[in-house]
Amino acid sequence: MSFYITTPIYYVNAEPHLGHAYTTIAADIVARHMRQRGEDVFFLTGTDEHGEPVVQAAEKAGLTPRQLGDRNAPRFQAMGELVGATNDFFIRTTDPRHIERVQEVIQRVHDNGHVYEGTYEGWYCPRCADFKTESELGPGNTCPIHRIPLEREKEDNWFFRLSTFQEPLERLYAERPDWIVPDFRANEALAFIRGGLHDVSLSRPKLKWGVPLPWDEEQVMYVWFDALLNYYTALSFGRDGEDLTERFWPVSWHFLAKDILKFHAVYWPAFLMAAGIEVPQRELIHGYLLMEGHKMSKSLGNVLDPFAVIERFGADALRFYCFREVSFGQDGAVSADGFEQRYETELANDWGNLASRSLAMIERYRDGVVPDAEVDPVLAEGADGLTGLDGRVRELLDEVELTQALEQIWARVRRLNRYVEESRPWDLAKDPAEAERLDTVLYSLAEGVRFLALLLLPYLPETSGRLLDALAEGGREMDVFGSRGGGQTIERIPALFPKIEA
Repeated sequence: MSFYITTPIYYVNAEPHLGHAYTTIAADIVARHMRQRGEDVFFLTGTDEHGEPVVQAAEKAGLTPRQLGDRNAPRFQAMGELVGATNDFFIRTTDPRHIERVQEVIQRVHDNGHVYEGTYEGWYCPRCADFKTESELGPGNTCPIHRIPLEREKEDNWFFRLSTFQEPLERLYAERPDWIVPDFRANEALAFIRGGLHDVSLSRPKLKWGVPLPWDEEQVMYVWFDALLNYYTALSFGRDGEDLTERFWPVSWHFLAKDILKFHAVYWPAFLMAAGIEVPQRELIHGYLLMEGHKMSKSLGNVLDPFAVIERFGADALRFYCFREVSFGQDGAVSADGFEQRYETELANDWGNLASRSLAMIERYRDGVVPDAEVDPVLAEGADGLTGLDGRVRELLDEVELTQALEQIWARVRRLNRYVEESRPWDLAKDPAEAERLDTVLYSLAEGVRFLALLLLPYLPETSGRLLDALAEGGREMDVFGSRGGGQTIERIPALFPKIEA
């Protein structure tokens, strides 16, 4: 079964920050999990390099928009590599192949009768690249996201007949209740639709940095339509020598932040309908990472630098913190202090110490060979047992409950730690009459750590991979607790999450 997952494409008007990394990691967790389940996965991310925000940032830096994109796009690629993203392709909207496909689609929308000439007047935010409705304005005609005064714009341009799609969009939401997740984001989008849709600008006559309209090359496409089409165009050239559109379209899951909900949940499906293209299956909307009570933003100067975090703690620690600290879909506060606390108490102590102790005891008491035994029933059964956890994690991730799935796994990490204290293998090792019991305990620890490492692999790919190698586990697919016997020789490895000195 094919599974197509995307992040939004990121503006090159500034360098990447933790907010960008958060979305990329979320998509990567799901992509890795789906590959573990044997799905045929295609994972896309990239950069949005047209539009007014890029032009303004380039002018401020003394660069052309092309030069700014060429400088910052590689930084977003590097960010993806640093956080361990396994995307299959990285698209740039300045790619001539993207531009060609965009013009083909927009011409189709035009030929289908969904475009006309007109005059637009309204409040415009250059940083959002968005005309705001009256209900979207902040105090004093400001942008509620960027907190800047908005400009009153009036221009002759081409319009997209968004109003035509009010009923089809309402029908889409009624027939597919999981089209937008979480449901309160769906309600926000539906409220916007029911408030009455108005036709929207399709082009910008004053702006020259963008994709020219094929029937009017004096105007460029409004950047959002150019950008949104990346999800569709990338499949035609994202793999050398293949057009993957038929294989992977429609998108299985779009990951995006709530500030671009309107464009993805209203404009995007309407535009696809106008072009005669099937709409995506699901859109997964997350909240903001907040520092000092505000959305993390380069323009506000309140960022937790993912590059600095990874340099000191490693990528897995960042991946873990993002989805342990903030429930996916909600806004949540992050901080350097909170990160270090999670690292110390949960990664280094709970998980890292459990893995180290288990490997060390197998080496000390059984010469590094996992005993051939059965799992201890106390670990298999009960509300906190490990049996069936693989199915529960699968169900939660199918519902995009990334944080809750991690909590389920972590509850078993703690259970396995308690099991060490309850069974006291160091005492069992002193009594030859307890040899069989010690075999059960050591096998159960080895199997429990192996099983949890497989479930944690999408969240902690680097350290889980090292741990699985140390346990002589060659496979990486999802598995069930107790399915692997003993007899393999383990290998001691350095601490997965070393203590960090102040």
